Amino acid sequence: MKGKIVREGGFALLLSLVLVYTVAPIVWQAITSVKPEASLTTLPPLLPERFDFSRYPQLFRQQSFPRSLFNSFMIAGLSTFLALLLAAPAAFSLAKLPIRWKAGLMTIVLAVSLFPPISIVSPLYLIIRSVGLRDTWWGLILTDATFALPLALWILTSFFEEIPDELYRAARVDGCTPVQAFRKIFLPIAAPGFFTAAILVFISCWNEFLFALTFTTTEASRTVPVEIALFPGLHETPYGEIAAASLVVALPVVLLTLLFQRKIVSGLTAGAIKG
Repeated sequence: MKGKIVREGGFALLLSLVLVYTVAPIVWQAITSVKPEASLTTLPPLLPERFDFSRYPQLFRQQSFPRSLFNSFMIAGLSTFLALLLAAPAAFSLAKLPIRWKAGLMTIVLAVSLFPPISIVSPLYLIIRSVGLRDTWWGLILTDATFALPLALWILTSFFEEIPDELYRAARVDGCTPVQAFRKIFLPIAAPGFFTAAILVFISCWNEFLFALTFTTTEASRTVPVEIALFPGLHETPYGEIAAASLVVALPVVLLTLLFQRKIVSGLTAGAIKG
């Protein structure tokens, strides 16, 4: 009994430390975003004597910040759609069709996902520029979807593998082609997997910075992570504005995670337990 109490107390302490470690930066950003300019770089006190919320409406009075938010929503959304569109039939094929070397193919997919983007950003830039997609949405959409494709493929393959093979065989006996079985039977059943993959891919594309910084030069296609990175001026760093903008940008991702946390967990653990 005593040992159980000690273990539970130790687990609670560890969980509390992890919670403080993850939440503390968000709380610090929130405090910084409402501190007056005069007290931004002074400690103590931790909390300001008065709160200044003027930075938030100022963000949206600028022309570039709302534009970059719109760009990020569209680029991340279209990248997610394209990645799922390509990953879904591939995942179904790997899970249900008699394809040789499935393990080898999935290993290659995993290797591609682990490849550091910084090592290929230069040749990618040359390709994007040569085909006329520099400083355009599609230059980022194609790149983001390509690098998000392995994640979507792994998640969807795990979901399709959980669906009994007997269902596919019964569909074939009833006269369905593989495409019809995929479209009419497996897509509706695997809807939770699509939700999970869509959320995780969207978050990945929403936070992407390296390619957005390299492939864009104007506000026409600049995403919000790049917009925030360009806030500092020549002689001054607007810490308050950066903190406020970072919270605004994180809000959609936080809301998506809270709303669909059960689906995210089920997607990440899909295929971990086989009956």
